Amino acid sequence: MEGMEQWKDQLEQLKIQLEPWKIQLEQWLHQAIEYLDQIPPIQLYAAIAVLFISTLLLFSIRLFKRTKSNTIVLTGLSGSGKTVLFYVLRDGSSHQGTVTSMEPNEGTFVLNSEINKKGKIKSVHLVDVPGHSRLRPKLDEFLPQAAGIVFVVDAVEFLPSCPSVSEYLYDILTKASVVKKKIPVLICCNKSDKVTAHTKEFIRKQIEKEIEKLRASRSAISAADISNDFTLGVSGEVFSFTQCRNAVTVADASGLKGEVAQVEQFIREHVKP
Repeated sequence: MEGMEQWKDQLEQLKIQLEPWKIQLEQWLHQAIEYLDQIPPIQLYAAIAVLFISTLLLFSIRLFKRTKSNTIVLTGLSGSGKTVLFYVLRDGSSHQGTVTSMEPNEGTFVLNSEINKKGKIKSVHLVDVPGHSRLRPKLDEFLPQAAGIVFVVDAVEFLPSCPSVSEYLYDILTKASVVKKKIPVLICCNKSDKVTAHTKEFIRKQIEKEIEKLRASRSAISAADISNDFTLGVSGEVFSFTQCRNAVTVADASGLKGEVAQVEQFIREHVKP
């Protein structure tokens, strides 16, 4: 009973100590109500609307930063080595004997070269889109989420395939989903370890020349090409990748030998922790 009496005494003392704060809060509340009564309703509603919109905007910005994409899309013609690159980036093995993909290979993982690294490392969502012409529409399913595109080219068999390579790349670079978001593109010259492989500088220049031809031919067919969302280059100037709205770079790689450092660097530049 004695403990109960002590507890009651302490409670009474606490109530006495809080009484000045209660009076002060009541005064502030009364002043706030008087102030709000003096504000015209239109101004009050406008202030509430501004506060609501500002809060919504800040929330949206934070949500956008939190959900920044970690998707990298691998694409290119069939036989260029996309699937080999996918497996090398995922687990360090080229999985020799893989066949042409008829469905996208897709996975979220830490790059094999970073498995033993310390510190915060963000997983990459890597998608290998089939290169067969009939299956390319699948690419449109992944582009809206892409943080970057790795366009794989066979550096050995490049010359015979140059027109097809350039046309496919042209179609990608003129898509609204790529241009509006300025999605960066890496032209990955695969199989560069082979003696007969063309250099990345040669491949870049040849693709630029071929795209220049495509610009001229497609403009002649229609001033508003319905198959593409945007046009490439600058009117009256010879085309080069520097004229693209998004960054286009070129790199060497060898999937079968595991030489993918430049591809990994591109991924890490655009998928950060």
